Amino acid sequence: MGFKMGIVGLPNVGKSTLFNALTRTAAAQAANFPFCTIEPNVGEVAVPDPRLDKLAEIAGSKQIIPTRITFVDIAGLVKGASKGEGLGNQFLANIREVDAIAHVLRCFEDGDITHVEGRIDPLADAETIETELMIADMESIERRLANLSRKVKGGDKEAVDQERLLKAAQAVLNDGKPARTLKVAEDDRRAWDMLQLLTSKPVLYVCNVEESAAATGNSQSARVAEMAKAQGAASVVISARIEEEISQLPAEEAAMFLEEMGLHEAGLDRLIRAGYDLLGLQTYFTVGPKEARAWTITKGTLAPQAAGVIHGDFERGFIRAETIAYDDYVAGKGEAGAREAGKFRVEGKTYEVKDGDVLHFLFNA
Repeated sequence: MGFKMGIVGLPNVGKSTLFNALTRTAAAQAANFPFCTIEPNVGEVAVPDPRLDKLAEIAGSKQIIPTRITFVDIAGLVKGASKGEGLGNQFLANIREVDAIAHVLRCFEDGDITHVEGRIDPLADAETIETELMIADMESIERRLANLSRKVKGGDKEAVDQERLLKAAQAVLNDGKPARTLKVAEDDRRAWDMLQLLTSKPVLYVCNVEESAAATGNSQSARVAEMAKAQGAASVVISARIEEEISQLPAEEAAMFLEEMGLHEAGLDRLIRAGYDLLGLQTYFTVGPKEARAWTITKGTLAPQAAGVIHGDFERGFIRAETIAYDDYVAGKGEAGAREAGKFRVEGKTYEVKDGDVLHFLFNA
């Protein structure tokens, strides 16, 4: 399990430039005019994790297989998208399919790149998109409630539950807040997710700044950070131009370039880490002479369900999980050393997998 993040924003904020850099492709045409991205471009990138390389080195693994994240570059949005303006309908359909939204905001001045609204105001840009998504959700809820009325009158339990959740979302939206601000009971979580409301998606604000502000941010990105904090959301500062440059360099040269710019890591690393935090994701590892591999799960996942990420048979026939924490594996220089140090554990069906666990599953075929 990886995750799919949609890159959204108004036209000419740097979405496609960032997408090109992140996926190291030229699939998305970056040009100075609205709607240069017509179809949603999809790219997969490996999730950087130095722990995986260390484990492979210790185990002498022949192959390293990182977990992956999918980025979807979605066509630019304009006011009126909820009414079908621009590429609105297509935008709204594409955004339903992602797990989270990376909302790119223009936080740089550049007279050569036209802003669709004729001004630089990232907070207003954020409000434009949020408003369009909220309007689309409100119209969708009204249609769904009308379609559910007959089933609700007939006492259909599923329809009754849907109506209750839709009305709760409607109340929040009518109050001018996105659906994700609604507190949903754990028992309702699955049904809530199936509603696929646009404003229920977790949002990460990506502040696209000029190169000189990549390390520290600027006054505009500071405003976005304050807004994100007030919403309980997250934000990251990235220079799409820098990411584009380093994506074309060999690893060593890229590292030197980042150092010269006063950056400790690439924006991709920060973006993925923020995305993992946003969705409550973590990583566990399987390690052996054949391969060292990373697997993505949600925090709180129990051992059988973690095994099921590898194969459904692993979950159905789960017996136990042989477990070594990452630090213990490294300290013991492998499984044998961890065993000798008493750091090798056998865990059952109720074990909650921890980030960095090195696991080996036993199961009935």
